[in-house]
Amino acid sequence: MSDVEAQYEAYPYPERDPADEAKRLIVGSPSHPVELDHYLFAGRRDWTGPFRALVAGGGTGDALIQLAQVLASAGRAAEITYLDLSTASRRIAEARAAARGLSNIAFHTGSLLDARRFGDFDYIDCCGVLHHLPDPQAGFDALAGALAPGGGIGLMVYAPHGRSGVYPLQSAFGQLLAGPPEDRLKAARAIFARLPDGHPFRRNPHLGDHEASDAGFYDLLLHSRDRPFTITELDATLRASGLAMTGTPNAHLYDPAPIVGEAADLSALSPLDRMALAEELSGSIKLHVVYAAKAGEAGGRVARPGPRMVPHLRGAAPQALAQAVAKTGRIPVGSALGTRHIPAPKGLAPVIARIDGRATLEEIARAAGGDWFAIAPAWGKLSEALTAYGVLLYSGVLRR
Repeated sequence: MSDVEAQYEAYPYPERDPADEAKRLIVGSPSHPVELDHYLFAGRRDWTGPFRALVAGGGTGDALIQLAQVLASAGRAAEITYLDLSTASRRIAEARAAARGLSNIAFHTGSLLDARRFGDFDYIDCCGVLHHLPDPQAGFDALAGALAPGGGIGLMVYAPHGRSGVYPLQSAFGQLLAGPPEDRLKAARAIFARLPDGHPFRRNPHLGDHEASDAGFYDLLLHSRDRPFTITELDATLRASGLAMTGTPNAHLYDPAPIVGEAADLSALSPLDRMALAEELSGSIKLHVVYAAKAGEAGGRVARPGPRMVPHLRGAAPQALAQAVAKTGRIPVGSALGTRHIPAPKGLAPVIARIDGRATLEEIARAAGGDWFAIAPAWGKLSEALTAYGVLLYSGVLRR
């Protein structure tokens, strides 16, 4: 058994208790059906048809349970395959699915390098796995080879700059500590407690897994194989697999303009160069969440506002947001870069209040006493700003 396999048998990650499924559904990026529809199917996927998904390196099941539960609750048929090397992690994921009565998942123990063996998939999730492989490129290649025509991938890999301090500690602990995972963890915690306040890790405000659980501490600081990607390296790796990025739900993080201001001209930079510059300037990006498709199929994948599009608000209650807009004409949004107040015409408050994930923009405008084409210019600007923060997305997955 490799050190990586031994780690996840001893400390399945992230640490989850199946009993908690009765209390809440953990949601996030990638792989929420609304989000993947927005970034891979232009918000217009036909959810009445078959949907085959692979959760590659599914761990204890966060992405798996989110995907399976949202689709089940929406009454959408799905065939979801879970694949992971860790039997301990699989047991937790299975128990979480059982606690929810989910029957749309097939569980398998194995390597994502064998993904093609399970067929072709409309969607593949791979969150927090590829950067732990001996050969990450082989992992990207394997997933690309398992995509059905028109399908897409949602993935997360670690980024270097926002994880400052992590890699020197991983190296030091790797040199100093040996033996079973439990012994390594105990010794590492003792050493960690004596780190000087000036250590880069101590000064990094973006890290917290080490405080959440033993599994979090081990995964962050004791992992034996952890290769982060800059956004430029990620793009190159995707392209070597015949894939291309379609978008990211964290687009605001990759915009250097707020930091550069008027000090320099950014107009000559390519979109990728802008993203890379923002990553270097902010220093806060600790992971990349992106969606990708086969390079020849990547165009036109991201949703745009239109009369027949169904808007969704994430992390915001429509009525409360509408009241804020009516009162202040602004929408506060927060991120690792701080809080920004997005201008929002007060006249759009009745539209925002009626967003329910089921009505189209045309229907909402009519119910608000207006007309879509009259509000389209103002809505387009607001939509672009909110989508960059992952607050507003488009999908018909809940529409019946």
